[in-house]
Amino acid sequence: MTNSTAPAAIPVILDVDTGVDDALAILFALAHPGINVLGISCVAGNASLERVVENTLRILDVADAPTIPVAAGARRPLLEPARSAAHVHGEGGLGTLQLPPTNRQAEPISSIELMHRLIRASPHPVTLVGLAPQTNLALLLRQYPDVVENIERIVFMGGSTTVGNATAVAEFNVWHDPEAAAIVLDSGVPTFMYGLDVFNQVAIPELAANALVASTTNLAHVVGRLLSNRIALGPGRDAEYTGLIGDAGALCALVDPDGLTTSMLPLRVQLSGYGRGQTLVDKRIHPGEDTVHGLSGDWEAAEVALDVDVDRYVHLFLDTLGLSSALPQTA
Repeated sequence: MTNSTAPAAIPVILDVDTGVDDALAILFALAHPGINVLGISCVAGNASLERVVENTLRILDVADAPTIPVAAGARRPLLEPARSAAHVHGEGGLGTLQLPPTNRQAEPISSIELMHRLIRASPHPVTLVGLAPQTNLALLLRQYPDVVENIERIVFMGGSTTVGNATAVAEFNVWHDPEAAAIVLDSGVPTFMYGLDVFNQVAIPELAANALVASTTNLAHVVGRLLSNRIALGPGRDAEYTGLIGDAGALCALVDPDGLTTSMLPLRVQLSGYGRGQTLVDKRIHPGEDTVHGLSGDWEAAEVALDVDVDRYVHLFLDTLGLSSALPQTA
């Protein structure tokens, strides 16, 4: 039985496919006093599994982190082959950033086994933060259903209430493994969706990113380089600056939920057709014809982020990393 006394910091396991934005999220999580990172689970997504593990270990060096267990999980989705996001994150996963080799080693067990051990050993319920395709989380919940009793909730970056990026309607993390996302939503664990709608809003000004790149401090320089990763937002288009903190926004939501507008809404994942991977979010106030005529089927309820205080999260992100001085000063 877990101790009911609230912990000083939220015990968290990160599930990542460490590309540019996962790296920013890891750095934020390690720096924030309200988060206790118990371990990091890796899955193929933004890059190959081997690359994701190596990137994660090297980012721990950037953060000068203590020993934190990191383990490799799924190499591919439950049903489909792995798909690369090299056009966004580069072949190495961290854009053009090259980090020096690390002496850190991944755990000799799978990330599913690592998560199981950490959750069972925690004196307080653990929050799983999924920043990647949810294959590892689905495998954990199916292989070790007993962990549910010691999981506080699952906070995931994924899905969208509006537009997609992998397809016109589907966000990459959910699209990469829709079956896994459906399993997580159906697990009975409370879920919180930080979707593409809010993900695409929280950006650091380019002047601030440039100032960080020019810094002689390694952490500041690395954060600046990650923020400055330029993305070609369509065929034939030049790569553009976005400055998005990306997955780090889901960690901001964890420690500062008042920076978001959220609602408990019916949510499910589309598993077939062109809409495969789309998160269907029912924002209707009144039941529709599908409900009246018994056609709606079963929907799970999730807390869904609908809007974000961009300035609040920009400052939270930079303040946590001790980098707020990079922001342009206003009169």
